[in-house]
Amino acid sequence: MEARRLAILCSHLNPAAPYPTRDSILRASDCSSGSAAEEKVESSNLQNDCVFCKIIRGESPCLKLYEDDMCLCILDTSPLSLGHSLIIPKLHYPTLEETPPSVVSAMCSKVPLISNAILKSTGSDSFNLVVNNGAAAGQVIFHTHIHIIPRKERDCLWTSESLRRYTLKLDKEASQLASRVRQQLCSLPEEQLVQPS
Repeated sequence: MEARRLAILCSHLNPAAPYPTRDSILRASDCSSGSAAEEKVESSNLQNDCVFCKIIRGESPCLKLYEDDMCLCILDTSPLSLGHSLIIPKLHYPTLEETPPSVVSAMCSKVPLISNAILKSTGSDSFNLVVNNGAAAGQVIFHTHIHIIPRKERDCLWTSESLRRYTLKLDKEASQLASRVRQQLCSLPEEQLVQPS
């Protein structure tokens, strides 16, 4: 299975035609063998006005790097650096907390494979993995996605990299914060805390 996915990734990185056609840029997953009922469920979980849903349906162009039955990786059209890419689930979930753990797991499991190919292709030696979750965090497209942003030394991409970090004081305030987070975790149903096998 992994060899097949690697072959698909390589075919998208080195297309046979000099210019990709619309079909080679984005087409339905080769891995899908679902019934018509499953396809109806999937299409009902796509939003008409969501740019990523339009890409998934083949209604908007993209430069596809990788695709499987759960997710798609494309080049970002407003990149922060050469090779800036997005891993997108094929079903619409507006935020990370609304995305099922199995989908998040599928997306994250592709990061080593895809990021390695991006780093080698761009001559970068590092990358940031970013999820902007919610408007205050900078999320603009409300369809869960993960950014892979290739980095090079001294590229000065983030202004925050020049900010001096403060040392966490292990005081009452920090202790109370840790306690509140633990209480929130303890209030979750048991099935959310158990790791899938």
